[in-house]
Amino acid sequence: MKLKHIFSISLIGLTICSCSDDFLRNEPQGPLSEANMNDPEAVNLLVTGAYATFGCRYADSNDPHLFPVTNWSYGEVRADNAYKGGGSETDLWEIHDMETAKIQPNNGFLDGKWFNVYCGISRCNSAIRALRKVDKSIIKEKDTRIAEVRVIRDHWYFDLVRLFNRIPYMDIDLPENEYTSVRNDEFTREQHLTRIADDLIDAANDLPETQPEIGRINRRIALAYAAKVKLYLAYEQDPLTNAVVNINKDVLREVVDLIDGISGYDLLDDFQQLDMLEHENGPESVFAIQYSKNDGSGSEGRINWSMLLNSMTGPGCPWQGDGFFLPSQDLINAYQTDANGLPLFDYQQRPDYGTVVFDQSGDYSLANVNGNVDPRLDFVTGRPTIRYKTFTERACGLWVRNSDSYGYNNTKRFWLSPESPQATQGWPWGASGLNWQIIRYADLLLYKAEALIEIGGNGIEEARQLINRVRQRAMNSDYVKDFNDPDKDAANYKIGLYPATGWTQDYARQALRTEMRLEKAMEGERFFDLVRWGIAKETMNNYFAAEKDNRVYYQNATFDDGEEYFPVPVAQYNFSGGKYVQNPGYPSF
Repeated sequence: MKLKHIFSISLIGLTICSCSDDFLRNEPQGPLSEANMNDPEAVNLLVTGAYATFGCRYADSNDPHLFPVTNWSYGEVRADNAYKGGGSETDLWEIHDMETAKIQPNNGFLDGKWFNVYCGISRCNSAIRALRKVDKSIIKEKDTRIAEVRVIRDHWYFDLVRLFNRIPYMDIDLPENEYTSVRNDEFTREQHLTRIADDLIDAANDLPETQPEIGRINRRIALAYAAKVKLYLAYEQDPLTNAVVNINKDVLREVVDLIDGISGYDLLDDFQQLDMLEHENGPESVFAIQYSKNDGSGSEGRINWSMLLNSMTGPGCPWQGDGFFLPSQDLINAYQTDANGLPLFDYQQRPDYGTVVFDQSGDYSLANVNGNVDPRLDFVTGRPTIRYKTFTERACGLWVRNSDSYGYNNTKRFWLSPESPQATQGWPWGASGLNWQIIRYADLLLYKAEALIEIGGNGIEEARQLINRVRQRAMNSDYVKDFNDPDKDAANYKIGLYPATGWTQDYARQALRTEMRLEKAMEGERFFDLVRWGIAKETMNNYFAAEKDNRVYYQNATFDDGEEYFPVPVAQYNFSGGKYVQNPGYPSF
């Protein structure tokens, strides 16, 4: 896959794979040209093409499972939250290498991701150039539409910076025949993030507070995204080692101010409503990719192919599943709580929670389940013998394609219940129109709490209240019930609120980082959080040590200095004619 392929993408095919909702259901009727650029329908097609980049399907890169917008592999499997899964270690070996910290520049899934993201940027650039020529007297929403595309473009650049660090910046007006002259070390990480955040804030000035059509980017989305980018920007890194060398409190104050200026959102009443179609555009949804099913655009519609990776299977269940993207035992262990319902920060020194054991007749049960656990454990993971959402035919079974390598647990997040009429009953297993949340309100609460903790002072107490607000929602959610006795909880669920006593900055920092993991597990963010905090090496090596008795393939896994970012793909180095430089931590080209 070569970056050069993106430059021949035509505006004829703008809706290859698009977000859904009504304003995105326009099918292209033919090529766009300057002659018809004042036609409102033509403008809508341009903007639709930018939103369509979230589908991650371009030319010869046609598998959103492998190069996902959700970053399930790049952000979760590469961290301590998930196993690759599948049939064996060689099944998608490229992701296995990510999981075991053996990534190399010739890994095709790095090149594929790079390729897909630059496809998205190229399409946004083309749309912005064309939209600038539109007569505003005819298309009154011109400035708004350009701003929407700018936010999408900023999303993709942010994705690239978090993944690859050293990236080329393709200016909107740069002629395509000059793309090969752009170096990938022209700007630092901080310069990239500054430009992205500033552009998001500037774009917000041309966006309305709300949009009449669900799914369109508005001012609040742009400002929320700017807050997220600035949170990353505040953690200044050594360009040669990627180590965090300073936390800029002035930038963190900007994060707080941005979030304080955003209103109109709230937490859903129940954590499990995050995976229900009727709540997907509810008060917690800040920025979501709008997916749909049976909308006439294909065999299943514009569904989120990136997440159709594992599912519940067995007698009475309409699915079979592929067995990828499975929760780690370490993640399951992290949900354990003490007598007060607070996380056990020393969980890695304790026995594994909820392991599968067999008796002489071959029947199985879960061992070491007498302790307390956060109820989100069984909202996020599918564990054997535990009720799967509202499915009444059977509890979760043992089906994992390779349980010897990957254990027996699967993932409940991002799935509807198997009996739901809104979920596909056959292949693709469990497909639905459930949105993918890029930013939700719980994120903003935790971003603000993180900023306040690092600023220090009186704000630490407000941070405690923000974290407790997220925990309170989990506490008030309907707990999973025992499959055979609906009057009994499926586990000893116990979640408490952090008291003011002992709430020091160091303790608050640990609480925040744990809360971010428990609340956001499997959402594609974990590894990027670790890098932002400067603890990726320590966390991953502790994880490998804790897991190597369960997962044999971790025996020789080691996370080394400089591996916080992926290497620049060798195919892209070749495309640049040798101009690109490699990231620290990897051999030079």
